[in-house]
Amino acid sequence: MPTRLRIDLAGYHHIINRGVNHCIVFNSDTDKEMFLQIINKSATLHNVILHDYCLMDNHYHLLIETQKENLSTFMRLVNANYAQYFNKKYQRSGHLWQDRYKSKYITSENYLYSLIRYIENNALEASG
Repeated sequence: MPTRLRIDLAGYHHIINRGVNHCIVFNSDTDKEMFLQIINKSATLHNVILHDYCLMDNHYHLLIETQKENLSTFMRLVNANYAQYFNKKYQRSGHLWQDRYKSKYITSENYLYSLIRYIENNALEASG
């Protein structure tokens, strides 16, 4: 089945990615800090704003805002750089991410606010 075309318009996007076979992709707070450093550096390069995030052990959620049509370039940089860091640190090779990241273009304020609530509550519900 062909890959569905991704909406790469400027605006708000909900991004989700999961470790291959649901494997752990954040083993420590240091890993999470490195992921956020990579996002911040990439966001500066690509003029992207990170509004909200949730880093779970085996996946992540991001709410980002792109200023141009550069979502794919930004995410390729984030996922590739983190995978390189992770593979080197844990002496592993191969894919870290299960599939291409999933993205949903946000078209309404209602969805935007419900997404913020979802992201904020995601970690709480998992730990509770």
